[in-house]
Amino acid sequence: MTTRPSRQSTATTNEERFWETRTLADLTEAQWEALCDGCGKCCLHKLEEEETGQLFHTNVACRLLDLRSGRCTRYAERFRWVPDCVQLTPAEVRRLHWLPVTCAYRLRAEGQPLPDWHPLRTGDPHSTQRAGMSIIHWAAPEQRVRRLEDHILERAP
Repeated sequence: MTTRPSRQSTATTNEERFWETRTLADLTEAQWEALCDGCGKCCLHKLEEEETGQLFHTNVACRLLDLRSGRCTRYAERFRWVPDCVQLTPAEVRRLHWLPVTCAYRLRAEGQPLPDWHPLRTGDPHSTQRAGMSIIHWAAPEQRVRRLEDHILERAP
């Protein structure tokens, strides 16, 4: 699992505010991981209409997602457990248009600032949940869902 930054690591010096000064491609692995706000939205199942390519978002969370914390329970080995788990890279972030509009990777790729509630800005690892931006209170665990089609959302999360 990814460790979250402490309050001290969100001080306002330029080096510590790496997300404002570095491109996604220039981030260290630790900085890349810290950019994730833990919303869990990218871990929701999506369905694609074969004929049109239209994407439908569901409220069904990957079986590895802990719905109490919004974090992957087997992050380091997630590709072994879920082979189609998406590996986010700077190039993939620009290509994956289904990433939430609040996703820090997407925002930074588009040259936008992080939202005020982001843990890197607040110093609070639970600020995403406190701001109501996490899926933890409304997602359905994959293990309890029979048909993904019954869980399609009217709009993207």
